[in-house]
Amino acid sequence: MKTHLLIFTLLLFPVLSQAQPDTPVEEWEGKTILLIGAHPDDDAGRHGTLAMLQDHGNDVHILLMTSGNVGTFDKNMTRTRLAKIRRMEQLAAMSELGLPEENYHNLGYTDGMLEFADKEEVVRRLVKKIRELKPDVLVAFEPGWGYQKWHKSDHRAAAYLAVDAARAAEWFLIFPEQIEQDGLEAHSIREYMFWGSEGSNTTVDISDYVENKVMSRSRHLSQFTSMRDNYISSDINDLPEDEAEAFMKRLRENTGSEEYFRYYSGAPDGAGSRRD
Repeated sequence: MKTHLLIFTLLLFPVLSQAQPDTPVEEWEGKTILLIGAHPDDDAGRHGTLAMLQDHGNDVHILLMTSGNVGTFDKNMTRTRLAKIRRMEQLAAMSELGLPEENYHNLGYTDGMLEFADKEEVVRRLVKKIRELKPDVLVAFEPGWGYQKWHKSDHRAAAYLAVDAARAAEWFLIFPEQIEQDGLEAHSIREYMFWGSEGSNTTVDISDYVENKVMSRSRHLSQFTSMRDNYISSDINDLPEDEAEAFMKRLRENTGSEEYFRYYSGAPDGAGSRRD
């Protein structure tokens, strides 16, 4: 039995080792990185990596598909007002990472309804952004690694739409009007970093960027504090009593020095396959 296990491990090890980036993520330079998510703050859990990549001379973009205009329990809130608040919070968070406002892209779909949107139209719009930005690396929710990954509705839709768009973007006969009329070119993404995966194979050291991550997450007051129930302002000092201090303490205690991804290199067709 031990012999069989040893043989299996030796056979599996090359596959796992090949899945790692040839160059450690901490050493990446000159790449265009595109993170695709569903809501403002979906990217927050990877902010250490994004801050590091931007600081190391990469061009990091964040594309979110909904405006986040539903995520509140405040009975006095409206969708229009919340969408503006969430945009403001997202841009403030990105500023803590060194990301400029022009690197934020939002498709404006209604929060909670992404899976009911016209899929062809969503993918068309994502493909256009991919062809415009020409990313080397796509960062996204784990769509599944030999299985369908469970996420709540918008996250589930975003995981699949991101990879579907990456696949469509490389075929010049899909949405050809973008090439014929807009002067764009088909674009192939060959590196992927998925978060929230049971198959994580890449650990990124964010030790020097923990504080950036803490501060960026602290900007999402409408989501992570009592302002989710009663939105007061964008000023953390307007939180009731000692909540601001407790909130920042909790963020620092819960923010580690590492972030985890499933790295995949290859055609998007194989992004969810267990075969290398």
